[in-house]
Amino acid sequence: MAEITKRLTIDRKLLDILVCPVTKSVLHYDHDKQELVSYAAKVAYPIRDSIPIMLIEEARELDDAELAKIKGS
Repeated sequence: MAEITKRLTIDRKLLDILVCPVTKSVLHYDHDKQELVSYAAKVAYPIRDSIPIMLIEEARELDDAELAKIKGS
């Protein structure tokens, strides 16, 4: 039997009001990685079960190369 993976999405209204807790800047949604990206802070906050985890301790640091790749896509 084939395994079916359901990709969760974040509510657009929620995305419109969320900001980076560090810089208070706009966040960008990365659907493929299920993360909210802060270009200003150079971090990506995970989304788990459609819930953004907005804790800097949970955020993944982004290097310049990865940040440029995300901006370009």
